[in-house]
Amino acid sequence: MHKKVVVGLLLLLAIPALADQIVLKNGDKITGSITKSDGKQLVIKTDFAGDITVKFDAIQSITSTGDLNVTLGGKTVVGPVTTSGDNLVVATKTAGSVEAPRASVTLVRSPAEQAAYEKSLHPGFGEGWAGGLNLGFAITAGNSETKNLNVAFNAVRTGFHDQLTLYENSIYAVSGKTAGVPLSQTTADSNGGGIRYDHDFSPRAFAFVSGDFFSNSLQDLSLRSILGGGVGFHAIKNANTTLDLLAGLNYTHESFSGVSNPNALPPPAPQTYSPSYTSAALTLGDTLTHKLGKSTLLTQSCLFYPGLSTTTFELPDNLTESVRVYRGAFNLGTVTKLNKWLGWQNTFGDVFVTHPPVVASGTPRIERNDIQFATGLNISFTH
Repeated sequence: MHKKVVVGLLLLLAIPALADQIVLKNGDKITGSITKSDGKQLVIKTDFAGDITVKFDAIQSITSTGDLNVTLGGKTVVGPVTTSGDNLVVATKTAGSVEAPRASVTLVRSPAEQAAYEKSLHPGFGEGWAGGLNLGFAITAGNSETKNLNVAFNAVRTGFHDQLTLYENSIYAVSGKTAGVPLSQTTADSNGGGIRYDHDFSPRAFAFVSGDFFSNSLQDLSLRSILGGGVGFHAIKNANTTLDLLAGLNYTHESFSGVSNPNALPPPAPQTYSPSYTSAALTLGDTLTHKLGKSTLLTQSCLFYPGLSTTTFELPDNLTESVRVYRGAFNLGTVTKLNKWLGWQNTFGDVFVTHPPVVASGTPRIERNDIQFATGLNISFTH
């Protein structure tokens, strides 16, 4: 029994010796597992206080019991780390002790951190995603009966040299009664979605391809497809702000159905027509993300599509009209975090086209601007 107690005490005394330790210039000692450092700050994980971050220049000495990946003097070495005066010493297995001034250290990673970094260079398709689901719903009853639903989804997968962005948004609203008068009418029914893939070919420049798709039953728009590509420039790229400038070409196809015929004769003559248009255009614009404080993210995009040539529009009675078409899309949104996974979002969007289809007199015309504003909860995710 006495021997077991002695062995237990020896094991307890040995535990601190198996841990990493840093000694600060004020004499404080911190024991745990060194996880990472960027040369300015060092993070050590402790058993009772969790992760502790200290300034690198406040450290008097470092002692690691296990291997660390250290980048110093332009090269990376692996091994247990100690300090000697103002120098850092790495006991490598192949090159012996490597010593360099602590001021030359740019990165320190534990084996787990190094493995996570190397995996991030080549993530699987299901990894590296971040995004959110926006939900907004409103209902009234009594003198008025209305229902309103807006749903939006966005996801971004960021790799070491590329980025894939997906988005979708839908707004639907219906009125069943207004001021006590029964009225079954759809007041909003629009859907939009798209995908964009960016690939860097230099630190500042990248190429992109994109596809955007829209429908709006109140505009009689069955589908608008915009397929394009081009080049971009990272005008600003830092931890708080990313501003990309875009330039390229696109091909647009629009199809409408059930548009009221402005020249319709009495029935049984056709009362509606279904025109479709195609055009080639430039893609010019920008996308912006910016952190406002610690909890709010602002996103903005502005894209302009000037036609490269005239587009021939179908009119009733086999008539046509050739004009140059200009389209545009502007989006602005904010998401404010309430906790790690829940936030509050606001979105504003405007889709503009210079020449919507001509409709019959007395029928509500198809407006050139389609403006939407939505607000509601945001459920965020990362993987």
